[in-house]
Amino acid sequence: MKYRCLVLDHDDTVVKSTPDIHYPSFVEALKELRPDTEPLSLKEFVTYCFNPGFLSLCKDILKFNNDEQERQYKIWKSYTKTKVPDFYEGFSELIKEYKKIGGIICVVSHSESEQISRDYMLNCNLTPDLIFGWELEEEKRKPNDYPLVEIMREFNLDNNDILVVDDLKPGLDMARSCNIPFAGAGWSHIIPEIKGYMQTNSDYYFSTVDSLRKFILSS
Repeated sequence: MKYRCLVLDHDDTVVKSTPDIHYPSFVEALKELRPDTEPLSLKEFVTYCFNPGFLSLCKDILKFNNDEQERQYKIWKSYTKTKVPDFYEGFSELIKEYKKIGGIICVVSHSESEQISRDYMLNCNLTPDLIFGWELEEEKRKPNDYPLVEIMREFNLDNNDILVVDDLKPGLDMARSCNIPFAGAGWSHIIPEIKGYMQTNSDYYFSTVDSLRKFILSS
């Protein structure tokens, strides 16, 4: 086992969620809150989530005020409660194998802990050892280093004991803030610019879940 702990993103890394949940819920919110604004395409939405990040998209680009952010959140919440995303093929097996040999699974995501726990129970019949989700204060969410600092403290880990796996830049930036190895999750990438950036800047880049599994579980 190369790493004692995997720190996994959730959306578009472990589960297929943006096209079926996050993007359509955002389009619905945008139609209500900015009816005169041209709806974002899926490519535009993913690009903004990549950089500068979803929160900046809402606050800095679309200029949602606090009431509008709350309304957008409620629309998104209704989607996440009623739609359960599928795990990418092979990921539940990877997680169960890794846990069986004593690995620690933590999740750092911009989804909420309640839905993340639900998805893991339905697909893996287990819950992660720690989850850091959207319900945390803004300064405790990725790309801030708070989740990784807490994971290292909780499990007495050094930075080289951990591998962060994420498909987007906020996860990469978080890993870099603590000098922790980073693996790009390339199986969900649909935009060449994002794929190119992640390939160039990741310590490791995997185009399939199976290639990640072989890397993690090799001795």
